[in-house]
Amino acid sequence: MKELVIALGLLLFIEGVLYAIFPSKMKNMLKIIEKLEVNQLRAGGLFFAIIGFVIIWYVKG
Repeated sequence: MKELVIALGLLLFIEGVLYAIFPSKMKNMLKIIEKLEVNQLRAGGLFFAIIGFVIIWYVKG
């Protein structure tokens, strides 16, 4: 459970740093994401979830 909380904190930290350093680029990226189809977002999310799972599995194994 402790590792999950650390991972969540790291995710929030990285996202916060990106918004603090590149606010205009993040706004532009959100506009681009808004124009994507739902299936494209779903496929991208699944792709990154699988990559994240493989990384965790490799590091923990």
